Amino acid sequence: MANVKMFKLLGVALALVLIVWAITPFLRHQPITNEVIATAIVLILIAVAYLIILFNPGWTKAVFFFEGIIIGVVGYMILDSPYNIEFAVIGLIIIIIAILAYLQKLPPSILKWFYR
Repeated sequence: MANVKMFKLLGVALALVLIVWAITPFLRHQPITNEVIATAIVLILIAVAYLIILFNPGWTKAVFFFEGIIIGVVGYMILDSPYNIEFAVIGLIIIIIAILAYLQKLPPSILKWFYR
């Protein structure tokens, strides 16, 4: 049986890798474009959301909801067409899943990820 502390340690390592991956273009002095900014925001958001969910599983639905909002808004506002529409749709899908999880209208196989 795997140790829970080991999973948390690996989760923290994954979050740190995502954050480093997000800021690498800024540290390498690469040209900063809208795509680089959007990618950095989304990667850092995923890392922070993963850390929050890792240490407080009760917040999964709320973090998932706000993650959908941020991904949709950042993608729509920063990226060019057609990518901005795709990110807005992905953000909307995430928001809908979070709302359905709050209402407990998802199948039990999916709800188990939101209620631990």
